[in-house]
Amino acid sequence: MTSPLSKPAAAKPTARPSIAEHLAESIFAGRYQPGDFVPRELDLCERFAINRSAVRSDLRQLVDAGIIERISGHGSKVREYSEWHILDPQVTEWMTRYAAPNPEIQREILAFRLDVEPYVAMTAARRAKARDLVAIEEAFEGLGQNLRNASCAEERRLHSECDVAFHVAIFKATHNIVWAQLSHILRPSIHLLVSMSNESANDPDDSLERHRVLMESIRMRRPREAFLAAQAVLAGTADALGLEPGTSTLGRCVELP
Repeated sequence: MTSPLSKPAAAKPTARPSIAEHLAESIFAGRYQPGDFVPRELDLCERFAINRSAVRSDLRQLVDAGIIERISGHGSKVREYSEWHILDPQVTEWMTRYAAPNPEIQREILAFRLDVEPYVAMTAARRAKARDLVAIEEAFEGLGQNLRNASCAEERRLHSECDVAFHVAIFKATHNIVWAQLSHILRPSIHLLVSMSNESANDPDDSLERHRVLMESIRMRRPREAFLAAQAVLAGTADALGLEPGTSTLGRCVELP
C-alpha cells in the first residue's frame, strides 16, 4: 500500500528531437545535395521547439563529421561527398539507416569496394588458416539457406547478415590487423549495398554461385582466381543496383601473377 506521505514517481523527461538525426536523414537520402543550404538555426528552433544552443550543438555533430560547413552570415551548407568523414562510426551508422535512396553514395561505396576487396580476397587466398575457411564456409552456408527460404522480411534480413559475414570473414582471413579492423569500420557500408542488391537481384542463384567461386578460390589457395572472383561478385552487386562501377578501379589495370 502506498504511504500517504510518499511522493509520486517523477515523470521521465521527454527526449528532445535530434536535429542532427533529422538533417542526417535528409542529407543522406539526397533531399539536400552538396552545395545546398540546410534550414537556418532560427527556423529549426521554431520547427522543433528547442533552444538555439541545442540546435547549434546538433549542427556541430554534422560539422565534426565533415557533412556540413558553417558560413558566417549565410548558414550551414552541405559539403561535397569527398569531404565527408565516411569512415567515422557515426557517419557509417547514418549511412546504413538513411542512405539507401541515394545512388551517388552507393556508387562511391561500390567504387571503393572494387578497389579494395579483390586485393583482400587475393591476400586471404595466400594467408587464410583453417578457422578462417570455416568462418567463410559457415557464412556461405547461411547465405544459401536463407536464400532458399527468403519468403519474409526476417529471412531476407538473415540472408543479408550472412552475406556481410561472408565478406567480413574474408577481410579477417588476411591476418593483417589493419584489414581486420577496417572490416568492422566498413561493415555498415557493406551491409548497405548487400541489403539493397539482394532485394533487387534478378537471379539470386547466380549471385550465390559467384560467392561459391570466391570461397573455393580462397580455399584452394588460388590468389589470382580469388581476385577475379571478388571482382565478379561486386560486378553482380553493381548490376543488381543498376550502377556503373566506373573505369578507375585499381583492379582493372593491375597485372595479376
